[in-house]
Amino acid sequence: MLSNKLRQHMLIGATVFLSSISTTLYAFENTQVNEKHIIKNMESGKDWPEHGFDYSGSRFSPLKQVSAKNVNELGLAWSYDLKSSRGIEATPIVVNGVMYVSASWSVVHAMDAKTGKKIWTYDPKVPRETAGKSCCDVVNRGVAVHEGNVFVGSLDGRLLALNAKTGKLVWEQNTVTDSDRAYTITGAPRVFRGKVIIGNGGAEFGVRGYITAYDAKTGKEEWRWYTVPGDPSKPFENNAMKQAAKTWDPSGKYWETGGGGTVWNSMVFDPELNLMYIGVGNPSPWSFLKRSPGGGDNLYTGSVVALNPETGEYVWHYQETPGDSWDYTSTQDMVLTDLKLDGKVRKVLLHAPKNGFFFVIDRVTGEFISAENFVDVNWATGYDKDGRPMITDAVRDATNPYDIVPGPFGGHNWHSMSFSPKTGLAYFPAQNVPIAMSEDPNWSKHGSNKPGQPMSGMGWNTGVLLNPRPPTSKPFGRLLAWDPVKQKEAWRYEHVAPWNGGTLVTAGDLVFQGTADARLMAFHAKTGEVLWESPMGTGVIAAPITYELDGEQYISIAAGWGGVFGLMIRATELDTPGTVYTFKLGAKAKKPAFVDYQMGNLIEGVKYKPEDVAEGTALYVSNCVFCHGVPGVDRGGVIPNLGYVNKHNITNLDKFVFKGPSMPRGMPDFTGKLSNSDVEKIKAFIQGTADAIRPK
Repeated sequence: MLSNKLRQHMLIGATVFLSSISTTLYAFENTQVNEKHIIKNMESGKDWPEHGFDYSGSRFSPLKQVSAKNVNELGLAWSYDLKSSRGIEATPIVVNGVMYVSASWSVVHAMDAKTGKKIWTYDPKVPRETAGKSCCDVVNRGVAVHEGNVFVGSLDGRLLALNAKTGKLVWEQNTVTDSDRAYTITGAPRVFRGKVIIGNGGAEFGVRGYITAYDAKTGKEEWRWYTVPGDPSKPFENNAMKQAAKTWDPSGKYWETGGGGTVWNSMVFDPELNLMYIGVGNPSPWSFLKRSPGGGDNLYTGSVVALNPETGEYVWHYQETPGDSWDYTSTQDMVLTDLKLDGKVRKVLLHAPKNGFFFVIDRVTGEFISAENFVDVNWATGYDKDGRPMITDAVRDATNPYDIVPGPFGGHNWHSMSFSPKTGLAYFPAQNVPIAMSEDPNWSKHGSNKPGQPMSGMGWNTGVLLNPRPPTSKPFGRLLAWDPVKQKEAWRYEHVAPWNGGTLVTAGDLVFQGTADARLMAFHAKTGEVLWESPMGTGVIAAPITYELDGEQYISIAAGWGGVFGLMIRATELDTPGTVYTFKLGAKAKKPAFVDYQMGNLIEGVKYKPEDVAEGTALYVSNCVFCHGVPGVDRGGVIPNLGYVNKHNITNLDKFVFKGPSMPRGMPDFTGKLSNSDVEKIKAFIQGTADAIRPK
């Protein structure tokens, strides 16, 4: 028989052993993450199992240990280096004590949600030349977890299933239907009714939008639904496409330019109605007059569409921006909730898309209920009783440059919205990035690639000119609390710049948001009072989450500046690599060392011919501007501004442009696209611009 002392030693040893393998044990338990688990978790809030917390995309957590009364006691529990120098847009997923988060280049990290200790990392090895096919940085908005697998879409268009315990590849599918077109994936997959659902990006590059469902266990394609019609000389895939074709003018040969309508972000699901809702992106090309000269709404671009998740069958749609010319995507996050309107409780969908109006839509029927502008707008005066925008004549007459408000960056972009049933308010970042626009008289077809056409050298397909003259509208960024019943602002907080992160709201009367100027902030959900903030080492664009482990509430955010705005512009002097920061009450972990942004002096001394500046300007606009910004004017974001780089680099610009040393980081190779003479003209523009703005 064992002595009591020996028994005690064995018991202690067993406890230590079990504790040491706890990280491994809870990773085995991911098989329970399914529809039942996600619905049940809405009550406890212990996990964050879905992109928007729940299927409705509310980003409302019932946790309230951290409240307006004690939020000032939050301290850093741990941090995790994502080893990324590009944009971080992912919402972390937390299930059973494990956090899964994606970083730039679609790399997936799994870590202990209590300690931040690494469990595994998976790199899909995205070819770096894919960056040239992506409009908006090499970002990824997150993963989905379902019954033992982690799903992620890679930038080059693959959908991958990874073993949640080990990070090993289980299956892989190529989602791209036409390899000659620049399809990408930046959005987070969703799992509805046992199917992994993913859309693509690429509307700027002339693709045809669609969304695809795959069997979660096997990867077998189950259905695909196109968002815009194809060549009308060929049979339509379904009646929805047949009806959509009636809203496009075939004289514009829209199918040759793809049509656009990519589903690159928002998806939500109502299990009771068995309906999923998708937000559809902008048409291609941007110019309405060129793609559909005879008029038409151009369905289903700029729309919210309801589909049956099991079959992909079309159920209804509501188009928010018919005949769009301004990149007014409807891909911004949606929220499903119930509201009491005119004395009756209705099942509604809330949406604040790029076009600057906040929509309340009946999610059963697609009926328009109301819309009011949440920022200043000049493209429409409002919506009529039938849900049609009253578009102003001035923006349709686009021969001369005009300021479009909001601009193509949107009154609200992809940065996530949250909704609190406790306050009845929606919380989301609003903004304006000034842009002047006009029709491009030289655009003729997809791939025309003429100097002066925005990023046409990289395959962009707009049909419009951007900032042919300096815009006059004012930039801003703010956090809005919006009452969807009254359709009016409840409160606002003014940030220092646009491009602030998404939001989280909790039952503790708190709204959390990261900012462009490198802070994580907590606001009182009812009043907007700033209650707490913590410095981040970089600008924040993703949304925070919260979860509970061992009776303690954690607040976590993946920080990393970037995205299309952050490629060339910044609002902070910090340049720390992408990092996950996780907080809890009373924690006192040491912050990682912050890295200062290094910007050189305004370039001087590069030899050039003044007569080359004009042609160099046009070449720069068609090949460089959306990555590097305006030389010496913009300060550089995650990509250097060429007005502040070393003189040697610009003098030897050809060595960088043609098979240069930055290609492993995503710099395109312009061999065959630009000549040596073109490069000399671009050098003239860079140095000429620097000389023109240099203080006398």
